[in-house]
Amino acid sequence: MTKEPAEPEAHEGNRRLLVLEVVFVLVLLAGLALWSVPGALVLGGVLGVLGCERAMSRAEERAVGARRGGDAGGGERA
Repeated sequence: MTKEPAEPEAHEGNRRLLVLEVVFVLVLLAGLALWSVPGALVLGGVLGVLGCERAMSRAEERAVGARRGGDAGGGERA
């Protein structure tokens, strides 16, 4: 089994996708706030909690990969 390192281009693509996702959510919340401020606050809170859960899940995956002696970002091929 050979270990392949994660490509830097893959990390750059993930970063761009994350920025695009954040911008989309902020525009959505701003548009909702023009119509209903309390609704935007509630939705913003829910999306914030989901974002934190997602980040914690990714951190756990990296920690498990590091404990196993591998890189969670890379892939293994037989």
